[in-house]
Amino acid sequence: MGILRGEGLEIVAVAPLIASRPVGPSRRRYANGAILIDCALEPQALLAMLKRIETHFGQRRGQRWGARVLDLDIVLWSGGAYGDDMLVIPHPAFRQRDFVLTPGLAIAPHWRDPISGLTLQHLHARLTRPHPRPR
Repeated sequence: MGILRGEGLEIVAVAPLIASRPVGPSRRRYANGAILIDCALEPQALLAMLKRIETHFGQRRGQRWGARVLDLDIVLWSGGAYGDDMLVIPHPAFRQRDFVLTPGLAIAPHWRDPISGLTLQHLHARLTRPHPRPR
């Protein structure tokens, strides 16, 4: 987290890390977490900063969903929905990913998805509730 503070980001909350299975062809398990930050950067500038941090830790672009040391994403933003050629907020798949919702729930359960209007608490409950088996 020191590198984020060194970039001028104020860390408001940190979720505990959880282990998850990979999405895609990777075979290793991943550690997933979430942080809530406060900064004055616009989404594109924040994304550029996060990509520089990934590179600092050895991330190389190329294989989609391949094994990586660090993957930093902007999932939600206080400005609501955002989109351009390089970035879409909210992250398009976050509603279907327990490894995103569980850490997010730990730090911001009442944060609302600007598209559905549902809180992270509601989205997590929808994703993780047991589904009855067909008879």
